[in-house]
Amino acid sequence: MTIAFEDTIAAISTPIGVGSIGIVRMSGSKSQDILKRIFKAKGGRQIENFENRRLYYGHIVDGKGRIVDEVLAVVMKAPHSYTKEDIVEIHCHGGIVPLRQILKLAVEQGARLAEPGEFTKRAFLNGRIDLAQAEGIMELICSKTEAQARASIRHMEGLLSEKIRHIRGKLLDIMAHMEVTIDYPEEGIEDLPVEDYLQMLSDAVKEIDYLLSTAERGKIVRQGIKVVIVGKPNVGKSSLLNALLRENRAIVTDIPGTTRDIIEESLNINGLLVRILDTAGIRETADLVEELGVERSKKSIEDADLVLWVLDASKPFDDEDRRIMKEISGKKVIAVLNKTDKPMVLDFKDVKLDVPVIHTSMVLNKGIDDIERCIYDSAMEGKVEADDGILITNLRHQEALMRAKEHVVEALQAFKNDIPLDLVSIDIRSACDALGTITGETVTEDLIDKIFSEFCVGK
Repeated sequence: MTIAFEDTIAAISTPIGVGSIGIVRMSGSKSQDILKRIFKAKGGRQIENFENRRLYYGHIVDGKGRIVDEVLAVVMKAPHSYTKEDIVEIHCHGGIVPLRQILKLAVEQGARLAEPGEFTKRAFLNGRIDLAQAEGIMELICSKTEAQARASIRHMEGLLSEKIRHIRGKLLDIMAHMEVTIDYPEEGIEDLPVEDYLQMLSDAVKEIDYLLSTAERGKIVRQGIKVVIVGKPNVGKSSLLNALLRENRAIVTDIPGTTRDIIEESLNINGLLVRILDTAGIRETADLVEELGVERSKKSIEDADLVLWVLDASKPFDDEDRRIMKEISGKKVIAVLNKTDKPMVLDFKDVKLDVPVIHTSMVLNKGIDDIERCIYDSAMEGKVEADDGILITNLRHQEALMRAKEHVVEALQAFKNDIPLDLVSIDIRSACDALGTITGETVTEDLIDKIFSEFCVGK
């Protein structure tokens, strides 16, 4: 069903700045009339004769007939459009001046400026997409890695929504049978055995658990991991950062203590977003600035998901190494034995940590691929990869699933305790409502407004 919104909205749908192409978009019943008043098609073709979804060449003109820009215009007629309303797009040159001039003309002719996410909000309210799909669109726009994009596309395609509706449908069937039994006892409808109810509810818990089991990996895909490089001064930490980034980001010298502050960069390892931090060398020092850097290094270790502990393989394991080993105890660690182009002196048997060990030489650019592979494996170890590609990457979805599971488990316990059906049905209804907030079937207007307010203008 399409909602008849009274107003027509307009926005610039491409990033503001200098570019080859920019797009001004309108949606609503007046969009074609507005285009008619500001667009002159080459050859005099009338807007009402435009073929659906076909680009037409012409000029945008102002109220005095002056040319504003040379453009292509396309009409997408309802209901076969993104919002299921009439949509008009004007493809102009990408400078800020023509974009704003065209948007200003559209507003002067009866459109209003769109709010953040309002085009997608109309697509949702008009039933073209559900709420999980809408959030998938925004996740795709914000993707920084291929893995994030793939997870977002699966949400856009409705794979998660289909799974949620399947579970919710089963619970609604259970509740419907229970309520018929409660409300119409005179009809003689035979109640199901308790064992059947228990089995159906247990199956629902298993399906919810399956989705929740993907949330940890989904979190890693969404947020990435924080990796901290630590070690004594002059063991090759900054060289390792530069090697992983494939650029000279950090200053590298033979002088110990060159790095005084945290250097943070991002890299993509097999689709995994990695925030990597190079830290000041950890050692006892009388230098106040270096001491502050060391304290920041220790704080970074506390917040890290993974620690790359760099050791100089050409020197024996010493007290400074032992102090660092104590600092990183309890963290997930990869030991990097650097400077293996020199004679090997360090005996790793002295290290009392059971961690992966990578032999490297920054001089020979040796071992970098092994480190990347080990970072990826360490991040993904034990994380479930769903067979159907569904990942719970949205914290709101995870919380809704947890609420739904809690209510189903309470319903199971109520059956076991011989609680009356009318009370058990309350928990099942609450579980259905929780699942419905994911797809938007039981969502409040305030939540809808909050979700779409986080979208960019023009989408």
